[in-house]
Amino acid sequence: MSLRPRDLTTPEAVSGGFPRVADDDPAFTNPGPDGAGPDGAPGEVGREPRGIPDATVARLPVYLRALGSLAERQVSTVASDELALAAGVSPAKLRKDLSYLGSYGTRGVGYDVEHLMSEISRALGLTQDWAVAIVGIGHLGAALASYRGFASRGFRIAALVDADPRRSGEVVAGLPVHRAEDLERVLREQDIAIGVIATPDRVAQQVCNRLVAAGVTSILNFAPVVLSVPCGVDVRKVDLSLELAILAFHEQRKAVLANEDQPSRSGDLGDPLARMAQAAAR
Repeated sequence: MSLRPRDLTTPEAVSGGFPRVADDDPAFTNPGPDGAGPDGAPGEVGREPRGIPDATVARLPVYLRALGSLAERQVSTVASDELALAAGVSPAKLRKDLSYLGSYGTRGVGYDVEHLMSEISRALGLTQDWAVAIVGIGHLGAALASYRGFASRGFRIAALVDADPRRSGEVVAGLPVHRAEDLERVLREQDIAIGVIATPDRVAQQVCNRLVAAGVTSILNFAPVVLSVPCGVDVRKVDLSLELAILAFHEQRKAVLANEDQPSRSGDLGDPLARMAQAAAR
């Protein structure tokens, strides 16, 4: 079996399990306002998705999170403009994305919050119960195991595995930590669908190989390394140091721009040359 890098870390690389469709698919190029389909035609609610673009799949969880906040505030309907603002996208992009689900809302009213949450959850597969195994129970792995937000999204932490024999049998977040030698058995017994790698980078590929060999085809990788996987295996990478580096770049750029905006010494109004230059400019 040949291996090739397939690290799905960008919106363009998210498969989501749907057939790929170009963003400029003519059937959905021009969705209308609330309650209208493409080019203002009446919307068809509840139609099965015919194919969702990768970039749209990456934005659907953002819409779901925004809708969840609205539901917590007991908001029953929301206009596309309001939902787009909450999700940080343009109204046109929001309407186009939701058109792939076959739901356009009601003209003049907007989207039913609960119904739209249900549609997005169904499209993303979040109405199912996904068993998750975390490999590497250090500080990060333990924190992930203890996070309560996964269960409400359909992700059940079912197994914890660590290479340190001293951790064997330890209970973390209500689950026992299994030995690394038992990884394949645990994956099989717990019917694991998604593997989470929270190990040091030097062993991440080895762990990945064992997950794949055991039949796990969806992997979330927190190790700072690009994994090689066979075709049919999807990997999402979360690199916190990379994200911090990007933020550092923007902070540095803002500092440079701020310095450029400050007047130089020769631009000080107290300088005679500066006053003469300003007088000449008038």
